Amino acid sequence: MVPPIKLEGEFVGSLDCGTTSVRFILFDRYANIVAQHQLEFHQHYPKPSWHEQDPDEILSVVHACIDAAVESLQLLGWSKNSIKVIGITNQRETTFAWSRTTGKSLCNAIVWNDSRNKNIVAQYERKLKEEGLEVEPGVWKKGDDAVEALRALTGLPLSTYFSAMKLRWMINHIPEVYKAHQLDDLCFGTLDSWLVYNLVGVKQGLHICEVSNASRTLLMNSATLNWEPCLLQFFGLRESVLPKIVSTSEVYGYIASGTLAGVPIGGLVGDQQAALIGNKCLKQGSAKCTFGTGAFLLFCTGEQQVKSSHGLLSTVAFQPGPQSKPVYALEGSIGSAGSAITWLKDSMNFISNPAEVNDLAAQESTSGGVYFVTAFSGLLAPYWDSSAAGLMIGISQYTNRSHIARATLEANAFQTRAIIESMKLDSGTDLNELKVDGGMTNGGLAMSILSDLGGFDVVRPEMRESTALGSALLAGNAIGLFGWDLTKPETIAEVNGRGVKVFSPTLDASAREKKWTKWQSAVQRCRGWEVGVADSE
Repeated sequence: MVPPIKLEGEFVGSLDCGTTSVRFILFDRYANIVAQHQLEFHQHYPKPSWHEQDPDEILSVVHACIDAAVESLQLLGWSKNSIKVIGITNQRETTFAWSRTTGKSLCNAIVWNDSRNKNIVAQYERKLKEEGLEVEPGVWKKGDDAVEALRALTGLPLSTYFSAMKLRWMINHIPEVYKAHQLDDLCFGTLDSWLVYNLVGVKQGLHICEVSNASRTLLMNSATLNWEPCLLQFFGLRESVLPKIVSTSEVYGYIASGTLAGVPIGGLVGDQQAALIGNKCLKQGSAKCTFGTGAFLLFCTGEQQVKSSHGLLSTVAFQPGPQSKPVYALEGSIGSAGSAITWLKDSMNFISNPAEVNDLAAQESTSGGVYFVTAFSGLLAPYWDSSAAGLMIGISQYTNRSHIARATLEANAFQTRAIIESMKLDSGTDLNELKVDGGMTNGGLAMSILSDLGGFDVVRPEMRESTALGSALLAGNAIGLFGWDLTKPETIAEVNGRGVKVFSPTLDASAREKKWTKWQSAVQRCRGWEVGVADSE
């Protein structure tokens, strides 16, 4: 039973919509969590390499999380009117299609890691090289020049990941989507688009996409922050299917019904960019890494868009208001981070839960000469070698489980350093500290190893819900709540400042470089393995 409401406060809400679950978290001005609720939703895998989600189920879970968190707030004696604004952060690249006439979804969403569209990507790779890209009326780029032109426009390569390729698959293979496209009744968007469209009320027809999410579609010009006409022509898409691109922090609309009816939505942002903001990496040269199943490292390049020539992606980090200049970032991804620890648990039975990996690794002071390249599904940035295979080398009769556990933690550190080395080369800026969040960061030994092998300070906050905090900061910024102003980092200096732990390098520099050289040698040995196997067979 909800007690009589006595307290009026000021809180900001964050709707954190990840790949497998939704959380609604309420923060105070210092980023203390006041109330929260989390629910998972179903994942659908109808065929190998396919991954889908039900758009309507996601909406249902969103409302359930909001209702439960607000009830918890009220049980603490606070009025729900204390919630002044909410922000939304979401899994990126996941693609939604719905009818403009009815507002109903036309099919399941295709999730970011779904790779059913490999043939479509190959088709457009051929088209790009053979027919070329008309970058301006009458001006064509062909061959490698066309490939470079696409990357120059978007900061991205052609890949199964990005939303345009998923939308093109939908149009080609799902009759309802094809028909809606032909009849000019199709609305396309990422998860932020779908949520806002429904939360403010379908009748409003608010069809928008926030700029960091738009930057992951392969359709946005990353310099102008507009949809790029030559790419729409290249991919055969109607401009009318696209949402309006909006900034990362502004009042987009008001929740139409339910528990939070009338509350403004003031922040939208992709999850990895949200973590960058939540870690307060707002200035050029600051960086964060989120360690989960994989790992995502973003390096803020400020208002300068840096085009990578060392295997990274250039992306929009955020735009703090509709009249503000965008802030850019370099991004690198690691395919296997926490998943390597899961492998130690589930496949090798070395540990019974992931947290135990630190205790097991701590039983030895070194990896005993073992190097583990955790390329379970190839290598991502900066190597981009899908033919690479997992490799463990340096094993002897001396090797035990603790050495292997430690080598697994070191693999994460080495891969992180590889991305940072590329970021240094692209940006010309050294990295002094790396801010971290995600499940793997709970382990003190893992963070010490990261600092030792990386040669930089690792900064870990006490409250590590950085993704949710990022969207909350954006929402507060939009209405000036608590005096937050993301163009003035000093205004958020007191946010999430308690319990910060810094891990500094203790390993001798010469020993660090010797280990780094051996790691690079191990990487070279694992590359091209699948190609070699196929050839030998």
